[in-house]
Amino acid sequence: MLIENKISKYLLYALWEITLVVIGILIALQVDSYKETKKNAKVEVDYLKGIVTELDLDIYDLKELEQR
Repeated sequence: MLIENKISKYLLYALWEITLVVIGILIALQVDSYKETKKNAKVEVDYLKGIVTELDLDIYDLKELEQR
């Protein structure tokens, strides 16, 4: 009976540890996903700013050609 009690306590402890590790991994994955999303959003904004700049230059060039 004493051995069964120790085994049952050990199994509960092991399950608790496994649960904590899984929760930790899930939190780490969420943080990584959040950082990746933020990084991608910054890259997207940079691309869009570049497109706007190129369009502005194209409009300027077209106006120059129109005046000739």
